[in-house]
Amino acid sequence: MPSYHAADPTRTYYVYNAVQAFLFALAFTLSAVYYVRDAGLNPLQMVLVGTVLELSCFLFEIPTGLVADLYSRRLSIIIGIVLTGAGLLLQGLVPAFLAILGAQVLWGIGYTFTSGADQAWITDEIGTERAAEVFVRTQQFSLGGTIAGTVAAGALGLISLPLPMALSGGGMILLALLLAAFMREQNFHRTPKEERETFRQLAETFRSGLDAARRRPVVRTQAIIALIAGLASEAFDRLWSVKLLTFTFPTVFGLSGPAFWFAVIGLAGTILTLSASLLLNRFSAERLQAAHPTGILATLAALDGAGIFLFVLGGNFWIAMAALWLRQIADTVSTPIHSGWLNRHVESRSRATVISMVSQANAIGQVVGGPPLGALGRRSLRGALLASGLIWLPIPALYLRLKAPVGVSGKNPAPDAV
Repeated sequence: MPSYHAADPTRTYYVYNAVQAFLFALAFTLSAVYYVRDAGLNPLQMVLVGTVLELSCFLFEIPTGLVADLYSRRLSIIIGIVLTGAGLLLQGLVPAFLAILGAQVLWGIGYTFTSGADQAWITDEIGTERAAEVFVRTQQFSLGGTIAGTVAAGALGLISLPLPMALSGGGMILLALLLAAFMREQNFHRTPKEERETFRQLAETFRSGLDAARRRPVVRTQAIIALIAGLASEAFDRLWSVKLLTFTFPTVFGLSGPAFWFAVIGLAGTILTLSASLLLNRFSAERLQAAHPTGILATLAALDGAGIFLFVLGGNFWIAMAALWLRQIADTVSTPIHSGWLNRHVESRSRATVISMVSQANAIGQVVGGPPLGALGRRSLRGALLASGLIWLPIPALYLRLKAPVGVSGKNPAPDAV
């Protein structure tokens, strides 16, 4: 029997996700402002921060997954939360480039310890029949935590930019201690040796994914789109904050500092995205679940690209805000449509392989595309952001050129047909 005071796993999972969402929003709502104002990072350094994070996640995904499969999901989650908290504390307390890079390594490794382990843990404890319902409910708790964390970050940022980040790091470590005391694990079974992830299996997975891409236009197109999106997005996602800080912030309720406005951007973006998602699901549910939703995906991709150019070329703060929200809405709404489309056209036995390959294509794009555009950003911030938009341009056309094969219709075509 476990020596800790075991709590109900469902309630534990809800609290864990809500608190983690709150702490992440607390840490990252103002992180870009902190990097520029307190740490003094230039555009290349800003992009390298993201590159190091992506590389850490990519390199440690397999070895950290072994802990969850061989020893304990619970242990893996606790280790991951502690490492994430340590990374947030480090970058909040030491505003220097090398310290922030070290923090990305800690956070990246911490993320890989929790990635997949938390969902595997709750599924083990409550069973697959209840898991889907719990995951849906968890999204609601996480959204509430994100909204609360964004508001808290804005308020604390008025006092000190590193304060919310440092408090988030301390909160993560406290969360890990609480999980160690109350998180139960009674249904864990070690993964058989032949089913464990290894670097050899990673190579086999990649080869299998390439084979699926060669045989299926949907998979091939999605992999290419993921690569291009990674090439374009890493620099923009890191540098938009640098551009925004060049504007004069308007005064509202006597507040005009970046801490207030970045919190507003995050909070309003979350609410607008949720509203857009609910409206689309209510009025265009059939189109979202179509066998080939290429039209709506192309439209959303075009809006995403338009947001980049509008942000770069717009001449005032309000246009820049609208552009950021447009991108956030388009990107967030398209994600589940994109995932559903891919899943409907891939056989069950190769689904995980293909999804992994598409995700890896995006990560490779970010690692390859980020540093060159970051270096360009040191000479011309506007040029780097425009380059991101130009790289993005082929994506809508790639969606549109992929037509449903003759004789394939409905919501669930045979995977081999596409």
